[in-house]
Amino acid sequence: MASKLVQVQSKACEASKFVAKHGTSYYRQLLEKNKQYIQEPATVDKCQELSKQLLYTRLASIPKRYETFWKEVDYAKNLWKNRSDLKVEDAGIAALFGLECFAWYCAGEIAGRGFTFTGYYP
Repeated sequence: MASKLVQVQSKACEASKFVAKHGTSYYRQLLEKNKQYIQEPATVDKCQELSKQLLYTRLASIPKRYETFWKEVDYAKNLWKNRSDLKVEDAGIAALFGLECFAWYCAGEIAGRGFTFTGYYP
């Protein structure tokens, strides 16, 4: 167990050195590549304006999302009514979707417990 810890520490040290050596060049390259999205000058007023734009854009999209949600619900109801016409392929896709939802739920629970499998911290 101690040898594994030493290996992990050495790998972490190597990764840290790599980031220290190449991190700034990657950062500059990333900013240069995406400079069209950068607002100059970055003032408090501009940041507040952008946050308001995001908020109200999200609020404006609620009616469309609501409509889409009810279309999906109606589709599911229709599938349930006509379940005798359901193909095995469709049932398999639905089962995989349910399994994926459960996996994301489990991942969220593990993250919520502080990445432990046994229980919550006191």
